[in-house]
Amino acid sequence: MLEHLIPAWMLIPFAVMLLCIAVLPLIPHVGEWWEHNLHKLYVSLILGVPVGIWLVCNQMGPELEHQMIYDYVPFILLLMALFVTTGGICIRGDLKASPLTNTVILGLGWVLASFMGTTGAAMLLIRLLLNTIKQRKYKVHTVLFFIAIVANCGGLLSPLGDPPLFLLFQKGTPFVWWLQNMIGEWFVTGALLLIIYYCVDLYYFKKEPLEHIRADVREAKQLRMTGLINIFWLLGVVCSTMFINSTYIPAMGAHDAPWYLKLLREWVFILIIAGSWLTTKKAVRVNNNYSWTPILEVACVFLGIFVTMTPALMYLRQHPLPVQHAWEFVYCTGALSAFLDNAPTAMVFHATATTLPIPEGVEAVAGIAPDYLKAISMGAVFFGALTYIGNGPNFMVKSIAEQEKIEMPSFFGYMIKFSLIVLLPVYIIVQLLFI
Repeated sequence: MLEHLIPAWMLIPFAVMLLCIAVLPLIPHVGEWWEHNLHKLYVSLILGVPVGIWLVCNQMGPELEHQMIYDYVPFILLLMALFVTTGGICIRGDLKASPLTNTVILGLGWVLASFMGTTGAAMLLIRLLLNTIKQRKYKVHTVLFFIAIVANCGGLLSPLGDPPLFLLFQKGTPFVWWLQNMIGEWFVTGALLLIIYYCVDLYYFKKEPLEHIRADVREAKQLRMTGLINIFWLLGVVCSTMFINSTYIPAMGAHDAPWYLKLLREWVFILIIAGSWLTTKKAVRVNNNYSWTPILEVACVFLGIFVTMTPALMYLRQHPLPVQHAWEFVYCTGALSAFLDNAPTAMVFHATATTLPIPEGVEAVAGIAPDYLKAISMGAVFFGALTYIGNGPNFMVKSIAEQEKIEMPSFFGYMIKFSLIVLLPVYIIVQLLFI
């Protein structure tokens, strides 16, 4: 069955959704209104419902159904499972917030991200980091580098690291392919960002008022972990993501499989969320300053994004970008991953790559040339850090930081002051070195 043609004007709701996220927080009084998650939900519904009605009336309901049931629901439940389980692990303590200490925390998250997911690593360490730097006057830059290094770039080495890699794994990429073939890109990117961060933090550390430094030393406390039962639940999330899929359970991938079987992994996520919540002492989450606000913000905002980007993704399939070289895949996948969800974006460019010839003597991976797969993976994972909406954990980290009274940059401020002048040059260097 041929896909109905999408008119260009159907991209307008998605553009308006992005503008709302970027502009509304900057408008006096309106910004205060936008802070409430219920109001974000109103905007998502106002823009999303007409798009959904249009798709159904034009016989494209199945596209919307697949996007919301099989993409949005798994996306939110995976984030929620990681958010709840890691939110139940309380790492208390107040380390001396020296540039070296902060860099070590970021480096630990960078390593963990590929093995417990960028969301899991970010949610596990963000509260420890915020507690460590709470006496510091200059701390926004630390949160920004945390978003880039832990919530995005660290997740390149396995399908567990980031959703686009998991989808490429389901397309036939061996589980260890990224570890074997992209460790260079992962290492150079992380090393450069950590070095840059250390230099930046050292600069700000020297500017810190003396009373802040003394308070940081005076209030230092040793690390202590509680809620360790959640390590078991976190392993459950990791194993469910890895093994509960059509690769290991073929019936889940059958065309006529019932919806509840296709969502078997998500049912397990719900059980893990309930198990984590019931087996964690309330005091642990209280000490962790646990709040549902960050995950609810992601759910409300991305509801509108997923609905309105459905025709946008269909339009891209019908009007593919003229990309042929691997480096073009890096920047095209990356640019769209920064503003669309990086998982479906990776699938669009994987489909594009399947139409291109594979050089003689080169063994295809997931049906495409290995260079294309590397380029798509790098673009989807790394460039998700260019905006707050490029990857789910970005919004969650921003929200948690704002709960701790850290004034985070606006949507455009984040790009102008950080991602375009720090991250993009690093990505260009890595692309020139490897792809």
